[in-house]
Amino acid sequence: MIRILLLEDDESLIDGLKYTLEKNGFSPDIARTTAQARFLLEGDVSYDLLLLDVTLPDGTGFDICTHVRKKDSRTPIIFLTASDEEINIIRGLDSGGDDYITKPFKLGELLSRIRALLRRAGLSAQDKTPVIRCGDLFIDLIQSRASLKNEILELTTAEYRLLSLLVRNANRVVSRSRILDELWDSGGSFVDDNTLSVYIRRLREKVETDPSHPVHLSTVRGFGYQWNEVKP
Repeated sequence: MIRILLLEDDESLIDGLKYTLEKNGFSPDIARTTAQARFLLEGDVSYDLLLLDVTLPDGTGFDICTHVRKKDSRTPIIFLTASDEEINIIRGLDSGGDDYITKPFKLGELLSRIRALLRRAGLSAQDKTPVIRCGDLFIDLIQSRASLKNEILELTTAEYRLLSLLVRNANRVVSRSRILDELWDSGGSFVDDNTLSVYIRRLREKVETDPSHPVHLSTVRGFGYQWNEVKP
């Protein structure tokens, strides 16, 4: 069974989530504090996905995410947050999160996001192409790392996936709808379109010398984005 670690201190929410996850074939372990989460993560169980509340009695879900990402760059992580303010979105992405969902949320929406992330994790694990080279950019798919002009890019997991998608389609426009479809849920119906704009802006800050005049990552107004191959 797919093992999920749920970090949440709201008992009423825990009961509903646990029941729904088990009913849909998942095996959830519950942590009510960050200390309990760390204890479970250091145990023998290997989790396939983490659901992390942001505010806990002894810390934050961001702390746990950062802790996990020091050892594991692949396990999908979803934040459960009471706020959809951009600063919290950015903090979650910077700590290594893959997605966030704002309370109160529909359980069907959460399940769709979980399944979408698990599908992507499975596909990436089966990828048989070890590297992608595109002009002055190099992506190591085994190590999940990217470098530009021989300098390692410090990317969050979500930024890395977005970059990989764009580079696989270098010199071609990738529509916003396709990005949302491939990086989040099918059809992107459960994703705030503003989140994609945040990802793009943050990625530009890391790959462009002048983010306000991008060379690598272009916007095609009214349609999507394009990664331009730049020769070294």
